[in-house]
Amino acid sequence: MSIKLYRCLEPTVFTGLAQEAVEFCSISIQNASKSIAKRSMPMDGQLFVIKHLLLLREQIAPFDIEFSVTHKELDFSHLLEHLRRILRGQASLFDWSRSTSLARTLSPRILENQIDAKKELEKSLKATCEEFIMSITKLVVDPMLSFVTKVTAVKVALSSASQGQKSDSVLARPLKNQAFASPDKVTELVKRYAWVGTAIQQELPKVLAKMKLYLQNPSTRMILFKPIKTNIVEAHVQLQSLLKSEYSAEEIQNIGMLSIQELQAQLDGLL
Repeated sequence: MSIKLYRCLEPTVFTGLAQEAVEFCSISIQNASKSIAKRSMPMDGQLFVIKHLLLLREQIAPFDIEFSVTHKELDFSHLLEHLRRILRGQASLFDWSRSTSLARTLSPRILENQIDAKKELEKSLKATCEEFIMSITKLVVDPMLSFVTKVTAVKVALSSASQGQKSDSVLARPLKNQAFASPDKVTELVKRYAWVGTAIQQELPKVLAKMKLYLQNPSTRMILFKPIKTNIVEAHVQLQSLLKSEYSAEEIQNIGMLSIQELQAQLDGLL
């Protein structure tokens, strides 16, 4: 139907209709995703938006037009201050000697607002993809990043303390002697939350199953999963670097973190 209209209507007329149609579809997709997220999971809502915005983008690609329109409206808001001045006696409505100025003051302003439905679609698609990527990254690496953040906070507090405060503070002890960062605690953290345990072996396969449900194109899934993989590897590198600077080789071996190569192989094996 849209192809027939495209061929029959004037370009300006079709552009207006197309812009409204794309805008309406985008809003409907967002509203539907909220209902889906409530009934299921936020991830389902995000993937629903990604799927249908990609379909919408594909549908409008053949049309060689701008999906933007300029709305014009009259603005009378500036008249409020002039009316206040009249009520305060600072200006007169019947000052004919300044009729030209008065006419200009009482004339409405014309506001122009350009709406580009195609750009808004791309912006919404990009934002939803980023939101999905960050939520899955957090699912996997949040405990690790929380640990690294806590260690960084301890180091900053220690570096800003005076010499006397440093000697008296428990923070002055080596990191591995801190209660939250003992080798046993770090080992438990790694095995319970991260790449040796639940996150990669159980949680990520569920995520990828959802992605396959909504996104049938393997290349689309790969593009969406690539930054997730990169974020996980970068978090792994951060923690590995921290361990090397604070723990002995034997302690690191007992903690049992995967090597970068092993981690990447596990992540690649999920696709």
